[in-house]
Amino acid sequence: MKTRAARSGPLPEFEVTLADGPADLRAAQRLRYRVFVAELGGSGEMVDHAAGIEADRFDQWFDHLLLRDRALPGPPEAQVIGVYRLLPQGRAALAGQFYSEDEYDLAPLRASGRRLLEMGRSCIDARYRGGDALLHLWQGLARYVAEDGAEVLFGVASFRGTDPAALAAPLSLLHHRHLAPPGLRARSLQYQPMDLIPEETLDRRAAMLQVPPLIKAYLRLGGHVGDGAFIDRPFNTTDVCLILDTARLSAAHRAIYAPAGGA
Repeated sequence: MKTRAARSGPLPEFEVTLADGPADLRAAQRLRYRVFVAELGGSGEMVDHAAGIEADRFDQWFDHLLLRDRALPGPPEAQVIGVYRLLPQGRAALAGQFYSEDEYDLAPLRASGRRLLEMGRSCIDARYRGGDALLHLWQGLARYVAEDGAEVLFGVASFRGTDPAALAAPLSLLHHRHLAPPGLRARSLQYQPMDLIPEETLDRRAAMLQVPPLIKAYLRLGGHVGDGAFIDRPFNTTDVCLILDTARLSAAHRAIYAPAGGA
């Protein structure tokens, strides 16, 4: 799955694959360290500062979707500039739980009878943000979803920082305008209310400017959020549970994120 895309400097040559072996997994963990630890100030029990690796006990169960720029010099591991990790429902049973169940009660999703796929740890190298790298990563995700037959995608996504007051506007916007329907409404286990500003006094435009690009992308696809935020102090983030019913994807959105012929 290769494609070329223009940006300043040499043209990148994007390729999306699943991690294949320990070297690929380490490359994903190194990128996660640069973004989640070095850039965002996160931590965790299995963070290895000496090796520059962000890992956790769930990595062994997930598939790791890798976005490479093959135009970069060096071995394939040095070319990884985007990652997404994915946990199909069957493998979650082997792991004993979904990762998100440390933060959210997923009982409504489990009771839905729909085929679930958990997504998480999505990040892009800072040099490639604002371009089309995320689109290529999402196109790879779309192929994975189609092959898996997943019907409901979900996972935690983060705002930087742990002060709900500083995030009152975007959290309120998500609560008032994008709350998941009851049948898919996961609930925070350490409930942080998100309806912090009444809808009638909320500046929706200003609030949306504070929403991270990844969350905006889910919302454009018809995604929703669960009930309540979760303050993740080790990672220095405020998390929301994103939920996307694939049946809600319009034909136009399918064409954008999974064009015929592949990426």
